Amino acid sequence: MEAKRTGKRWTYAEFSRLPTSGSTRYEVIDDELVVTPSPSARHQEVVGELLYRLIGFVKEHDLGKVFPGPFDVLFAEGDYLEPDLLFVSKDRSRFITDRGVEAPPDLVVEVVSPSTAARDRRTKRDRYEHFGVAEYWVVDPDQQTVEVWKLADGASEAVVYRPAATLEWSPVDEGPSLHIPIAELFGS
Repeated sequence: MEAKRTGKRWTYAEFSRLPTSGSTRYEVIDDELVVTPSPSARHQEVVGELLYRLIGFVKEHDLGKVFPGPFDVLFAEGDYLEPDLLFVSKDRSRFITDRGVEAPPDLVVEVVSPSTAARDRRTKRDRYEHFGVAEYWVVDPDQQTVEVWKLADGASEAVVYRPAATLEWSPVDEGPSLHIPIAELFGS
């Protein structure tokens, strides 16, 4: 679904009163209410596989916290996003509150669906970059790719990983690395 320009400034109190049950998900991106349907089974399988790998690695090395969506990321008044997955390093755990994460996560992951692909690749990437997210992954189950944007490094292009590749993620400088074979991520 498309964003609905309402001409109003969304407060977090208003956003938090939107319905949370059912199949509809809400975000406010640059003061636009965005409504999306429930994700597909394939989408959720990929989210689950990533969640399993990230949580195990992060816990094993005591690096921070991984959260699956929906989990609010509160950037500023009128910008409340709910990525599919996010990671907050141990050093930045003070930004995790009962409301969500009240600062840019270290890693944000969006698993695209046909209805969200353009928004995830442009609008959300721009917002994540604007607010200081260090790294952003766009995971495409149909194309079996993972686009890795090193936003903190000012990357103008993503590094694209395909089924023959292995993604290496190092969430902490000079720390351990997680290796994710792309083919395994998509069950190929």
